[in-house]
Amino acid sequence: MAVPCQIYYFGSVPYTTAWNWQQSLVQDRKLNPDLDDVLILLEHPPVYTLGQGADLRFLKFDPDKSPVELHRVERGGEVTYHCPGQLVGYPILNLQRHTPDLHWYLRQLEQVLIQVLGSYELPAERIPGLTGVWIDQTKVAAVGIKVSRWITMHGFSLNVCPDLQGFEAIVPCGIAHRPVGSLAQFIPGITLEQVRSQVAETFAQVFGLELISPQLKLTIT
Repeated sequence: MAVPCQIYYFGSVPYTTAWNWQQSLVQDRKLNPDLDDVLILLEHPPVYTLGQGADLRFLKFDPDKSPVELHRVERGGEVTYHCPGQLVGYPILNLQRHTPDLHWYLRQLEQVLIQVLGSYELPAERIPGLTGVWIDQTKVAAVGIKVSRWITMHGFSLNVCPDLQGFEAIVPCGIAHRPVGSLAQFIPGITLEQVRSQVAETFAQVFGLELISPQLKLTIT
């Protein structure tokens, strides 16, 4: 039987706004584990985020003089970059309803993205020992999560048609020897709106979810 999942679609949302949404949704589900799962799909204005244990050596600039917003957050992983044209997904799932295993969850998120890219006949793949999704050794999607009492937050980002210049100021995810790319390099003219619905449908399929209308209004402040 499919698990209900409230789906939210947004355009560009400030990073701190979405971060606050996630924290609130997670807290609600810690207090009431029977609340529905949630998937938020959006974009961010340019922002760098550091995982809780991320190494500042992967920044190519003084963190006190960052060219754009910079936040250290509670997810795992190193530094990454978000910007318009990149689709960001924040699943708030109770893994007790699915499989309470962090490695399983990471691989499932990657599987969603691999299947989405496969629908565009792009040969996406994993690279053993690394987290994320690649096409021809070029990283097009990143995954970074936080799980507390089996409630998930943070999630994944897929480079659809962003300006990749912001990645040049960091060592993305701490991986210096592999380039970052986007779907637009392989499918000129592709838009985020085209990919967004495919991501939602595939996410529901992989996790056994039924996407439903939101029951809570999330406001941008």
